[in-house]
Amino acid sequence: MIEFTLWDILRNLLLATRWTVLLSLVSFIGGGAVGLGLLFLRISKRKSLRALAKYYIELFQGTPLLMQLFIAFFGLGLFGIDVPAWLAAGLTLILWTAAFLAEIWRGCVEAVAKGQWEASASLGMGRLQQMRYVILPQALRVAVPPTVGFSVQVVKGTALTSIIGFVELSKAGTVVTNATFQPFTVYGLVALIYFALCWPLSKSSQILERKLNVAHRNH
Repeated sequence: MIEFTLWDILRNLLLATRWTVLLSLVSFIGGGAVGLGLLFLRISKRKSLRALAKYYIELFQGTPLLMQLFIAFFGLGLFGIDVPAWLAAGLTLILWTAAFLAEIWRGCVEAVAKGQWEASASLGMGRLQQMRYVILPQALRVAVPPTVGFSVQVVKGTALTSIIGFVELSKAGTVVTNATFQPFTVYGLVALIYFALCWPLSKSSQILERKLNVAHRNH
């Protein structure tokens, strides 16, 4: 019987952590880009565009991420479309993340006083100029804590991709447990690694929020 040291276990988990970090970055950055587009649709003056964004957001917020992963990976296979696990995981998490970020940011934009819209409009600014120079800078201060807070959910959400065979941290934990028969050690390390990934995000949110508040008071 092969003996596994603590370092052997940790090394394998750290190798898989790279994929968790990469998937989290792709999901958050890609989801942020799509979410920004959804935000503009959500606050558009055209009712049809607002409805389109609303239904998209409700679809992805109202259905389990696990089900979305199943549809992307197994559902498309029913039509003869072979989707690699990494691609299904990335696309699903991007679309899922976009729905939540768009709604978070919409709330932050709507938190800006209506008078700011009216004042900027009186200066002859168009809709995009209003957003860029007046609304978004003010909404940013409100958006930082929930946005960074949601990034923690994205990191933890990557664990669900193991169900379609994507080997990230939690999937590696299962594989290593099956090889070592040390579930408490393995999953204890998995939990610590997740904490090490998520805790700095929470702290950076607090630091950035304080800096933005100071800058706002000085301004």
